[in-house]
Amino acid sequence: MEPERTLLIVEDDASFARALRRSFERRDYAVHLAIGLEEVRTLLEQYSPDYAVVDLKLAGGSGLECVKALHMHDADMKIVVLTGFASIATAVEAIKLGACHYLAKPSNTDDIEAAFQRSDGDTSVPTSDAPTSLKNLEWERIHETLVDTQFNISETARRLGMHRRTLARKLEKRRMR
Repeated sequence: MEPERTLLIVEDDASFARALRRSFERRDYAVHLAIGLEEVRTLLEQYSPDYAVVDLKLAGGSGLECVKALHMHDADMKIVVLTGFASIATAVEAIKLGACHYLAKPSNTDDIEAAFQRSDGDTSVPTSDAPTSLKNLEWERIHETLVDTQFNISETARRLGMHRRTLARKLEKRRMR
């Protein structure tokens, strides 16, 4: 029998975390769950997972802090970031902090496991000659500011010069499920 692989799932959506856990356990992973940075640090005192799946936006803060802590614990750990709020800014930061891949939700176990195996870049990804639209530029600026404020909606809205409710509506409209 193949040696058991260990996986840490950092996700604050309990039902999604349970579904991922069951799916990975069926694939012979030993799975541990955490809902935020403090639980991650506690688990790292006892375990050193081979793999990690981290939600970008956690109730208690940013998943980027978890990525940083996991990478500092073990630079060889394969870390995949999942997000319903995909942006270039957060993707770049996740990779800089040690993630091997960044996936937009919805992603399933097959997508995540493929991302663990594909840590090298893909030079065949097509590039676009089309200029970036104003909507996409706005979206990128919003996410860049969200990362800078550690996902604090009120502070992000203040920095962008918009009402907090307007920002919340924009985030809900573009949310990926």
